[in-house]
Amino acid sequence: MLEKEINTYEKTVLIGLVTRDQDIEKSKEYLDELEFLAYTAGGEVLKRFVQKTDIPNPKTFIGSGKIEEVKNFIDEHEVDIAIFDDELTPAQQKNIERILQCKIIDRTNLILDIFAQRATTSYARTQVELAQYEYLLPRLAGMWTHLERQRGGIGMRGPGETEIETDRRIVRDRISLLKKKLAKIDKQMSVQRGNRGALVRVALIGYTNVGKSTLMNVISKSEVFAENKLFATLDTTVRKVVIGNLPFLLSDTVGFIRKLPTQLVESFKSTLDEVREADLLLHVVDISHPSFEDHISSVEKILDEIDVSEKPTIMIFNKIDAYKPEVIDDDDLVTEKTKAHYTLKEWKKTWMNKGKHKAIFISALEKENLTTFRKIVYERVKEIHITRFPYNNFLYDEYTE
Repeated sequence: MLEKEINTYEKTVLIGLVTRDQDIEKSKEYLDELEFLAYTAGGEVLKRFVQKTDIPNPKTFIGSGKIEEVKNFIDEHEVDIAIFDDELTPAQQKNIERILQCKIIDRTNLILDIFAQRATTSYARTQVELAQYEYLLPRLAGMWTHLERQRGGIGMRGPGETEIETDRRIVRDRISLLKKKLAKIDKQMSVQRGNRGALVRVALIGYTNVGKSTLMNVISKSEVFAENKLFATLDTTVRKVVIGNLPFLLSDTVGFIRKLPTQLVESFKSTLDEVREADLLLHVVDISHPSFEDHISSVEKILDEIDVSEKPTIMIFNKIDAYKPEVIDDDDLVTEKTKAHYTLKEWKKTWMNKGKHKAIFISALEKENLTTFRKIVYERVKEIHITRFPYNNFLYDEYTE
């Protein structure tokens, strides 16, 4: 049964670069993530191709020798799709497609495709459709060239140009319509947020696939969809949660990712209003991921873009059950100890526990250390609530499990 499922996946190759700004290690991390994205979208990665270059080739992203190597592999293994780790220009995509003769997409297109698969509500579908059209608009000419080649050039060249202009107008009109539709839904959602009363608002944020939805399920005892794939959650889910005797609203938001497409940041800014309007952020981090510090930086960068970087935040390091540091043998006098060798105890002695509020280390899946988590969240929410309602101090006791 499993073999049959795997065979339905599209055969895929990944293509990335090692540049002045992206060393071999960083390139490998990005391609690991790209492979997970491809798997999430329904691809089976057969091979990775990496080229060292100062800057991408303006015509074909990679050099002529490397693209010939890719073409030979694609022809030999009947590969369906080639995925590039960085966004391709319309001209690059057109040139590469002409050489490789298979489906060509870039990281942006891949993420858009996953979002399109995962969008379940009308709101999410509208946001994704807007992002897709904005990505598509500058690439229409290249798409028409591809269609002309399929149908033959004679008799198609003139009308083709007319069709491109017609399609551009249709796409622009559709973008305008979708923006109006989103503005209307945003207004309705703003009213809904206003009607939630004066309850303290807490938002779960973090990189994609760090366990936010699993944590949401544990805290709120609800059944929010959670899966070990990227972008399992697109729509913001809001639940009323009570810890001790203190009620508050908890929202689960869309996960962030490195190299997040500009179109998606723009389209999903309204979804991130839950983050903007939250009184407290719970920044969930997958500590078992080798690049979790990069993930933190990516999330903080997006928070800065939406002007919420100064909002009160609790760092929550999740998946401690899956954390496995690299081990150095006692008799190994050569290997230098790095962060990859840190135990959780050693990590807790770093920047993670500096400042007024200490980080929390939990496993949402295995329900480890959740008592400490609830207690700290309770205290922080209580601080906010007392500031908002100073005459209700007597209502709150010390938190007990």
